[in-house]
Amino acid sequence: MNIVLLGGPGAGKGTMAQRLVAEFGIAHISTGDLLRAAVKGGTELGIQAKKYMDAGELVPDQLVIDLVKERLAADDAQEGFILDGFPRNTVQAVTLDSELSAMDRTIDCALLIDVAPEVIVERLSGRRTCRACGYTGTAADAVCPKCGGEMYQRDDDKPETIKNRLDVYEKSTSPLVEYYRGQGLLKAVDGAHAIDEVYASVKEALGL
Repeated sequence: MNIVLLGGPGAGKGTMAQRLVAEFGIAHISTGDLLRAAVKGGTELGIQAKKYMDAGELVPDQLVIDLVKERLAADDAQEGFILDGFPRNTVQAVTLDSELSAMDRTIDCALLIDVAPEVIVERLSGRRTCRACGYTGTAADAVCPKCGGEMYQRDDDKPETIKNRLDVYEKSTSPLVEYYRGQGLLKAVDGAHAIDEVYASVKEALGL
């Protein structure tokens, strides 16, 4: 199954994707992870992307598309994939459809995790990330419960940046909901509930 995950930053897309990967073995392709790896590695693409990411702005389409195309060609993505954070706008969606068509593949479902903006701001501003292993926790985690590493607040999880990210999402990404609705591929679930409840809704929406 080939899935596009939609929803604002902090809606819980990554958490739902991880559960689907664990249960069904589908490849999780997170553009956030791909970009952060490029930044950490100090690649040319990473250096270009960092200035946009730190400001809470979208990384230019071509940079992201090149990363995603490379990832889709990997062996583990051949039996199915979950795209998390891509496409971010209708231009990217049309390009994705074209690239997939060239690979003789299609999107099976666009899954929207729907969460109110005020809930997202509260969630993300309390989020902390481990510098060593990337574990995502909360402000209550003094050290990483997974590896004991230092927990810090990412620049894009600060309240002022979150609000900017939400504004960018509304302008650029919301039209994707209509794009996939028009193709008859859209399924939506309420992401404001407990994780287990949301995941049950996700599986039901996907017919799994």
